[in-house]
Amino acid sequence: MLDCFNVKDKVIVITGALGLLGSAYTAGFAQEGARVVVVDLDGDLCRQKAQEIAGKSGTEPLGIGGDITDRAAVSEMVAQVISRFGKIDVLINNAAHKSEHFFTPFEDFPIADWEEVMKVNVTGMFLCSQAVAGEMKKRQSGSIINISSIYGVVAPDQRIYPETGGGKVKINTPLVYSTSKGAVISLTRYLAAYLAGDGIRVNTVTPGGVYHGQDETFVARYRERCPMARMATPEEIFHAVYFLASDAAGYITGHNLVVDGGWTVW
Repeated sequence: MLDCFNVKDKVIVITGALGLLGSAYTAGFAQEGARVVVVDLDGDLCRQKAQEIAGKSGTEPLGIGGDITDRAAVSEMVAQVISRFGKIDVLINNAAHKSEHFFTPFEDFPIADWEEVMKVNVTGMFLCSQAVAGEMKKRQSGSIINISSIYGVVAPDQRIYPETGGGKVKINTPLVYSTSKGAVISLTRYLAAYLAGDGIRVNTVTPGGVYHGQDETFVARYRERCPMARMATPEEIFHAVYFLASDAAGYITGHNLVVDGGWTVW
């Protein structure tokens, strides 16, 4: 039975691969023998990360720099992957963006920042899915995994965010983030239905809060609000992504796999 969980030699493209979760995905898949493609804005850092992974895993990762909001750059990225590996088995749409004024209150949030975040979080996901799906169709096989957030499912609980800056500024999750992550779930459902006939599965992974040295007051309040009384680790989110990338999830498409320690049960 465990054979269906094997991802050895699968070609897995990961956008936003240099971030907290992206790094966990690249390392985890490489350890299991997959051929990972590290995609992010800084090409030098992507190639460096690929070399590090190769040294630790003995696999053949590929690092590619590129702007996922640029159709030409996305097409070039896909062409490089096909030239190197001949196929793409899995696309993980993980890239997300925080603009300069990301934490500006709703009443004053700049339209330029709104458009900037939406362009990466939604348009970039659309462009990558469009380009990769074209290659997957040729083989009538593939898995696209889109990363959303619990704040694409429920609204942020304003009470858990401590005030900073003398009580004048609240570090919170802005409306544009929640809106973009809600759009991710809708994009997944549409593509799951649209691409099912081509053997392509499309699913969402929706993480809850992931611990990364956040403010102690925030972490304490988060724990009180969460049924499992803690934040997630990056590895726990990776496990869910791994499942959907593997053939063990062969009859699962259009699903939103929520990994939140029970946050959304109440």
